[in-house]
Amino acid sequence: MNAHVQAPAAAVKTTCPYCGVGCGVLATPDGFGGAGIAGDTEHPANFGRLCSKGSALGETLSLDSRLLHPSVDGVRASWESALGTVAGGLRKVAEQHGPDSIAFYLSGQLLTEDYYVANKLAKGFLGTPHVDTNSRLCMSSAVAAHRRAFGSDTVPGCYEDLDEADVIVLVGSNTAWCHPILFRRMVDARAKRGTKLVVIDPRRTQTGEEADLFLGLKPGTDTALFSGLLVHLASAGALDYRFVLDHTTGFEGALERARSIAPDIAATAAATGLSDADVGAFFALFTRTKRVVTAFSQGVNQSAQGTDKGNAIINCHLATGRIGKAGAGPFSLTGQPNAMGGREVGGLANMLAAHMHFAPEEVDRVRRFWSAPNIITGEGMKAVALFEAVERGKIKALWVMGTNPVVSMPRADAIREAIKGLDLYVVSEAVADSDTAMATGRKTVLLPAQAWGEKDGTVTNSERRISRQRSFLKAPGEARADWAIISDVAKRLGHGEAFAYPNAAAIFREHASLSAFENNGTRDFDIGAVSDISDATYAGAKPLQWPLTKRGAKDGKPRLFADGQFFTFDKRARFVAVQPPALAQAASADFPFVLNTGRVRDHWHTMTRTGKSQRLSAHRDVPFVEIHPDDATAMGVSHGGLATVSTAHGAAVLEVMVGEGMRRGDLFAAFHWSGATASEGRVGALARGIPDPVSGQPELKATPAAIAPAVYRSRGFLLTREQRSLPTGWWWARATIQGGSGLHFATQESSREVALMLRGMFQGLEIAEYADHARGRYRFAAYDGERLVACLALTPGDAKPGWESEKTYFAADDLEPSARRALLSGRAETASAGPTVCACHGVGLDVITATIAAGAHSVEAVGAACKAGTNCGSCIPEIRKLLPQALARDAA
Repeated sequence: MNAHVQAPAAAVKTTCPYCGVGCGVLATPDGFGGAGIAGDTEHPANFGRLCSKGSALGETLSLDSRLLHPSVDGVRASWESALGTVAGGLRKVAEQHGPDSIAFYLSGQLLTEDYYVANKLAKGFLGTPHVDTNSRLCMSSAVAAHRRAFGSDTVPGCYEDLDEADVIVLVGSNTAWCHPILFRRMVDARAKRGTKLVVIDPRRTQTGEEADLFLGLKPGTDTALFSGLLVHLASAGALDYRFVLDHTTGFEGALERARSIAPDIAATAAATGLSDADVGAFFALFTRTKRVVTAFSQGVNQSAQGTDKGNAIINCHLATGRIGKAGAGPFSLTGQPNAMGGREVGGLANMLAAHMHFAPEEVDRVRRFWSAPNIITGEGMKAVALFEAVERGKIKALWVMGTNPVVSMPRADAIREAIKGLDLYVVSEAVADSDTAMATGRKTVLLPAQAWGEKDGTVTNSERRISRQRSFLKAPGEARADWAIISDVAKRLGHGEAFAYPNAAAIFREHASLSAFENNGTRDFDIGAVSDISDATYAGAKPLQWPLTKRGAKDGKPRLFADGQFFTFDKRARFVAVQPPALAQAASADFPFVLNTGRVRDHWHTMTRTGKSQRLSAHRDVPFVEIHPDDATAMGVSHGGLATVSTAHGAAVLEVMVGEGMRRGDLFAAFHWSGATASEGRVGALARGIPDPVSGQPELKATPAAIAPAVYRSRGFLLTREQRSLPTGWWWARATIQGGSGLHFATQESSREVALMLRGMFQGLEIAEYADHARGRYRFAAYDGERLVACLALTPGDAKPGWESEKTYFAADDLEPSARRALLSGRAETASAGPTVCACHGVGLDVITATIAAGAHSVEAVGAACKAGTNCGSCIPEIRKLLPQALARDAA
C-alpha cells in the first residue's frame, strides 16, 4: 500500500515552497497521496493568487524518484546504521583533521527549524565555521549591502509599498516570470494609480516588454547608472538634506566617487551603453517622484560587484529620504522561500544565529544561550571557497541538505569530481536521482528527508513575514524531518541534552528566545513576542511580520527606518562609495560572447519538483540558449537548431532561441536542466563564478563564452509510458507529458539504425512503422493491445519534429484505427492546442491564435474567451506579442 495514502481531510493552510514571495496555499488532501491546490485568500502575500508553479503543486506530489530509505555506499541501510555512520564519520574526521575539516551546505528550501538545528550543531557543538547555503548564490550580496548601509540585514519595506508607489524600478529582475504574484500587484497599481514601471536589465525580458521605460544597459554597469542618478539628484537639488544631515554619514565621499564614475547624463549613457534620452528620462522620473520603490534581484546580486550594485541603489534612496515610507524604499526580492529564514538563524558562513556576527560579545552571548562547548569565533568559508576547499582536500566531510550544488554551483563539473575525494559525503534529500544524490565520495550516506506537504515548520518571505508550512501528507517510506535527523546525529555525538526537541514548535520557541536574548533593541531581528508560544498556538499561527518584540506591536512592523534610526553604533545609515563598474572580460577570439544565466517561468531550481508536472514541462521543454538575430546569423546557428555553448569551464548543447530582446554579444541560458533531465544541459558547469569580494556571491551573469552549431544526422522525439534511456552519445532532453515521459533527441545514427534499436527496445509489442530511409524520415508506434505504449518521429538533423499532436494521442486510453493511421502518417486527426503559453490553465498557442482570429483583439478579450492570462498573468507578455502577428495574418 502506498505510504502516502490517508483519509481525505479538510483544506490545510500552508505556504508555497518556491520563490521568496511566500504565497499562502490551501492544500486539500485527496486520500490517495495527492491534494487539491488553491490560493489562500486570507494570506497577505498573495490574497488567493498563485502563479503557474504554485497552481501546479498538486501535480508534483508523486513518489516517482523519491528517496524513501537510508543508504550507505549505495546499499539500503537502517536509520540506526546510517546515522551511526554519519556520527562516526564526523567524529573520526574531527579527531584526525580538526573540526574545521567538516562542512555543511544548506538550502533556502529548508524550514527555519531545520536551518536552526543544523547551524547550532555545526557552529556551536561540532565547532566548524564552514556552514554555508545556496542562498549565497541568491541573496548574499543584498545581505552585505544592507549590512554596510544599515548596520543590519534589514529589508526596510513591505509588499504594500508596491501598491502605494508611483514609480517602481525593477533592476536585474524578470519579475513577471520569477515573482509573478508581486508583478501582478505592480500591474494592478499601474491600472489603479498610474504607477510607472521602469525595468533595467541587459535582456529585454517579459518584464521589460511590459515596462513604461526599459533600459537595456550593458552587463555589469548598474553601479554607473545609479552613480549617475546620485549625481543628478544632487545637481537637481532633489536631496533630502535634513535626512542626510541628521541620519546618515559618508554622503560627501559617496557623491565624490559617483562623480568620478558618472559625472553627468552623457557620461552615464556612455558607461552603460544607453541613450542620453533614456538616461535622462529615468533620472527625471526618479527625481520628480516621491514614492519610488527600487526592487532588485539576481541580476544585481549574482555579480562580482553585487554588493556595490546594491549599495549604489540604496545610496539614492538614503539621499532622498525615500526609505521606510509608504510606497518608497529599496526592496530586495528574495529568490527562495526561506532564504530570509536562513539568514535569521545564521545559515550563511559569515553570520551567527539571530542576525549576530563575530564581535566577541556576540559570540559569548550565543555560547551562553546554547551552552555551546565549541562555539566558533570567526567566519567560515563561503560557498565558492568551500567547494574549492573540497577540491584541495582541506574539507574531508561534507553534509549537503536540500540542494543540488552539482548542478547549480558555478564550475559544477569540477565540484562533481571533487566530491569523489571526500572521506564522508552525506546528502539529506527528498529525491534519489538528483545529480548531487548520485555523486559519491569514499563513504556516501543518503538520508531520506521529508518533502513539501510532509514537513512542518516556518519560512520567512521577502517582506520579513513568517508563515507556516504545514504537513498534509503522511511521510512516505522512512522519510524524516531534517531537524530530527540532525538532532539524532547530535545525540550520537554526545550532545543529546541540547538537541532534545520534541517537535518543531520547541525549536521555534528557542529560535525566538535567542532573537530577544540580551537584545534591548540593538538588533533588528527580534521575535521575542512569540518566544513562549504554545504548541497549539504554533500549530494554528497566522503569518507574522518581524520585528515582533515583547514590547512592540502584536502584528509586527511593516516598515523600518522611517524614524532615521539604524542599527549602527551611532544609529546613522552609511553611504557607501562604490567602485567603478568592472565590466565583463573583454571579448577574445576563443570566447567572444558574454553568457548570462537565469530562470524560466514554469520551472524551479533543478526541476526535482516542477519537472514532475506535465503543465510546467510544456512551456520550455528543452534546455536552450537565447541569442540576438545578428549574432545567430554571424555564428551560423538558427532558431530551433542545436548549438554548443562553451566556456573555459565546460560546454553544453542547447536549443537555439533567436530573439530581438537580446543584446548583441550576449547569450542567455537557463540553469534548470540537470543530468537527470538532459544529456548536456548543465549550464551551471559553464559559469566561472568569480565571487564578489564583500559578499562572496559568485558571478553567474557574465561568463566569457563561445557558440557554434551542433550538427547531428537525425533529430526526433520519443514518447513512452515509462522513462527510457537513450544510448550514450545521443543528445536528449526529458520532459513529463500526460501519461508518460517525452524525450527530444538528436543522434548521428541513421533512420535505419534507429529503427533497429526501437524494434529491440519494444520487442514483444505490436509495432507499426512508416519509413522513408532515403530521406532520413521514420515514424514508429508500439501498442499493448489497444493502448499506445510508445511513439517516435525522426527527421533529418536540420529539422525538429513537433510532438504536440502526438502528446494528445498519447494521453488517450486507446486509439481508433483512423487515429493510428494519423499517428503514423504525422497528419493529426484532431487539432492539438499547440505549445503551451498559459501553464496555469493549460492553454496552448494554437488556441490563443484561434481566439484572436475569432475577434479577441486584446489581452482581456483573450482571457475572457479562453482563460489565458487570467491567473498569475505571467503569460500576458507572450499573449500581447501574439496579438499584432495574429491580426496581421488574419487581415492578409
